[in-house]
This record gives sequence, structure tokens and C-alpha cells, in this order.
Amino acid sequence: MINQLLRGVKSKCFINFICQDNKNLLITSNKVVFLSNLNVIEKYITNIEFKSSRLSQSKSYLKILDIPYFIENMDFSISAEVVENIFKIFHIFNNITLFSQSQVIKISPKSNMAIIVVATTRHKVQ
Repeated sequence: MINQLLRGVKSKCFINFICQDNKNLLITSNKVVFLSNLNVIEKYITNIEFKSSRLSQSKSYLKILDIPYFIENMDFSISAEVVENIFKIFHIFNNITLFSQSQVIKISPKSNMAIIVVATTRHKVQ
């Protein structure tokens, strides 16, 4: 419905995801939202009542390339548990929630590099 309203004003912006918690409303879009689009979005959200059970869940897949498969000075390879611990340690991942266990894929049998794939979602930073 909201994307139909945006198309009605000939906007190239569309809404990917809307989520509400106790205090905040999070809206993600494919482009930067300009004032004309914001007016349409504001009219839409003031006319509806959000119910968390009806909200869609948005998942993304994070793919990290060229990660050493074997941890330096160690005798074991990188694992899903190591990746998840890295997500917990570094602040850049603070607002990312993991939906699944990470998949560590060795690029080739002779390579020492890996690709990490994980299903994630990003939530609003307080």
C-alpha cells in the first residue's frame, strides 16, 4: 500500500521494511527519502495502527570475502563459533542480529582463504 502511494507521486523510492517497537518506528527504503516522499510516508503511518504480529521480517545475507581459513599461529581453521565471537567483539556489528549459524567456505582445496556467509538483520541503533 505505501509503495503504491509513493508510485502515485511518481517517486522512485520504495519502502523495503517497516518495524515498530515500544518507542521507535524503523523504515528502510531503497533510496534516500526526500521531503515529498517523507510527506507521503508520514500520512501513511499516521493513518494505520501497527501490530507486531503482522510485520514482516527482513533478512539479509552478509558475505565476507578473503578471510584466512586457518587462524594465524594456530592449528585449526576458522569456524562458525569464531565468526560469531567476532560479531560480538567488534562494535561495527553491534546492531546486527544473526538469524543462522555462519557458514565458512574454503575457496579451494589449496587456498588458505575463506568466504563467510550469514543470514542477518539490522536493527535501529539507540
